[in-house]
Amino acid sequence: MSHVRDYLERLRGGDTGALPAVAGLLVLCTAFAILRPVFLTPGNLANLFTQGAAVAIIAMGLVFVLLLGEIDLSAGFTSGVCAAVLAVLLANHGAPWYVAVLAAIGTGIVIGLVLGFLVARIGIPSFVVTLAAFLAFQGVVLLLIKGGANISVREPVILALANRNLSPALGWVLAAVAAGGYAVALWLRSRSRVQRGLPALPVELMAARAGGLALLLGAAVYVLNLERSRNVLVVSLKGVPIVVPVIAALLVLGTFVLARTPYGRHLYAVGGNAEAARRAGISVDRIKISAFAVCSALAAVGGIVAASRANSVDANTGGSNVLLYAVGAAVIGGTSLFGGKGRILDAVLGGAVVAVIDNGMGLLGYSAGVKYVVTGVVLLLAAGVDALSRRRAAGAGLR
Repeated sequence: MSHVRDYLERLRGGDTGALPAVAGLLVLCTAFAILRPVFLTPGNLANLFTQGAAVAIIAMGLVFVLLLGEIDLSAGFTSGVCAAVLAVLLANHGAPWYVAVLAAIGTGIVIGLVLGFLVARIGIPSFVVTLAAFLAFQGVVLLLIKGGANISVREPVILALANRNLSPALGWVLAAVAAGGYAVALWLRSRSRVQRGLPALPVELMAARAGGLALLLGAAVYVLNLERSRNVLVVSLKGVPIVVPVIAALLVLGTFVLARTPYGRHLYAVGGNAEAARRAGISVDRIKISAFAVCSALAAVGGIVAASRANSVDANTGGSNVLLYAVGAAVIGGTSLFGGKGRILDAVLGGAVVAVIDNGMGLLGYSAGVKYVVTGVVLLLAAGVDALSRRRAAGAGLR
């Protein structure tokens, strides 16, 4: 009961965590399921994963920058540039898929290092630097793909990312590994806290969390393993989309880096108070540069997934609403625009909210204009919740 009371106290103090995003996701899914029952069919649920994958991955990278109180307006077109590098190497130079992927991610890292250097060492505001990059990278994409050309991606390994599924058996294995790994992580963390004389989660609460995740994963795998093809004689469609374990791996890695490494602690410290972090001996400039590098590297991964889903790369790859949706996903999930608060999970939850809105309203027949308005309103509400939470936390002496 003490943990429940502590949680309620944190809520009253303004620490809402992922609660608004989860509540919003449940409300949206319920509403769309009632209005359009096809929303909950296995085929549409699988489509939700592939539809929101690229945005969620780019949003994961943006979390690193937003934690510092900075912004990267070029993340969308960075993904486009990196996707173009991938496509040109595959289609025009016959490079192996792994060489093209490494080149695309390497391009993203270099872009991030340059942006981070201009922000941290030269002192140009990140808004200005990344806005300039946003404009310039549109031209870079056009130069790489020769104007308005469309470069097809035919490499089977790349196409499999967003267009193929795991076997049903492998889906169950990965779900079991994920649930078991989470249970072990909870136990190790509890044991570590006990050894240091700190309060730990009760066994009952750990069991409830691990069991809840196992049930959620089991239900998801069961639904995704159902046959989704309209003509089984021609093609069979069942299994967890391959992009799902890719996102899960990035989620686990990013969460570990932010929550369990000195680098992650330094990132939060710089975002909370850069001057105090500097006086504590943290290299603020290095942290900022590295955060932009991580952001652009994950934007490159998002670009690769987008190229896989579209089977091609063109001048619009990474453009249109990609950046807006990615920033919106991070903020809707709970990452603060003011720095110092956020998790990689926020990007996944926020990406799910954005994908559900886009998908559900499409099923209801609403135009793109209405989708943008609704997504904008949800983003504004999320930013409002963040501002109010910070005010309550300041009033309670938590910040």
